[in-house]
Amino acid sequence: MPFLRRNISKLITTLFMGALSVLFLIPFVWMVSSAFKFEKDVMRFPIDWIPKSINVVYNFKAVWMGKVPFLHIYFNSIKVAVIVTIITLLVSTMAAYSFTKLKFRGRNLVFTALLAFMIIPDQATLIPRFMLIRWMGLYDTHIALILMSMFSIYFTFLLRQFMTGISDEYIEAAKIDGAGHLRTFASIIVPLCQPVLATVAIIKFIWSWNDYQNPLIFLQTKNLYTIPLGMTLFRDDYTTNDAIMMMASLSAIIPLLIVFVILQKQVINGIALGGVKG
Repeated sequence: MPFLRRNISKLITTLFMGALSVLFLIPFVWMVSSAFKFEKDVMRFPIDWIPKSINVVYNFKAVWMGKVPFLHIYFNSIKVAVIVTIITLLVSTMAAYSFTKLKFRGRNLVFTALLAFMIIPDQATLIPRFMLIRWMGLYDTHIALILMSMFSIYFTFLLRQFMTGISDEYIEAAKIDGAGHLRTFASIIVPLCQPVLATVAIIKFIWSWNDYQNPLIFLQTKNLYTIPLGMTLFRDDYTTNDAIMMMASLSAIIPLLIVFVILQKQVINGIALGGVKG
């Protein structure tokens, strides 16, 4: 009986999670379907999940070859998101290593003070950051976006918590072999942190790609716009054409899907590793 009860519980949980997954996928499926339709068919009810008439070529050309420089905006977002993600991984990992494996006076105090800054919302520091960027002469440049996004207390904390589970014996063995901190960090710590680094990379790339506030504040030239601001140009030019808007939205999320597909194996391995440790 306990075995049967456990199987029934698992079946109910699986069915519930499956139904919940389908519910979350419905808006995405509708967006994909609408991107292939004529404008007049997008809001038709009942919904034609499989379009009876396809207008994908026109919608594609309107997005990628129309008045809005979508390809250039796309490149801007890729450049900013990739650079921000790489720098965040490097800085946060090195900071986490320092707070975990290096012994120095006041380490815990500094880390506690760092965590205290997490309670300050970004909006509270928006004006000082804007004044600083203007003073540095970086207003209306991608460098401003990169500087405002490449440091993350949250990811430093996340990586530190992961590194606390790495035995100090690895560090001691590296010291015996004559390795310094830089070599120990690159040859031992980074490979062991691959699962959590993949998770950080996915989250940070998504955050940077979808960031609307910083480009809105620090960019003025349309040629420097990223995807979130670029979508507002489509909204202005194609207010009534939902099919083109859906094609633009579908095109905008493709890099996010690619990043997740590439790094999902490392994330799954990290979840499995955490389960074994637990």
